[in-house]
Amino acid sequence: MAKSPLSLKSKEPAAATAEADQADVVFEPQSQKRRPEAGRYRLQVDRQTKSTHATFEAAQAQGLIIKKKFAQVQVAIYDTQASANTILELPA
Repeated sequence: MAKSPLSLKSKEPAAATAEADQADVVFEPQSQKRRPEAGRYRLQVDRQTKSTHATFEAAQAQGLIIKKKFAQVQVAIYDTQASANTILELPA
């Protein structure tokens, strides 16, 4: 069986278009970018941040809902500015 020679295309036009495409496209390295935090108070369930809130009362209300539904988990509110952690307990 005779092999036919491969026809190679000229790379000159492709190189010119590739250079033009690279000038327009800015490549960013792949990373795990975090979204900016929306609030000062972070609601944490078992030391995992679930949401952020602008006020302590909003975070506390959401945390108490979770604590009432799942009493065995640790629910805490972390204040990012004061670096203080408040653990929520169910009211007696």
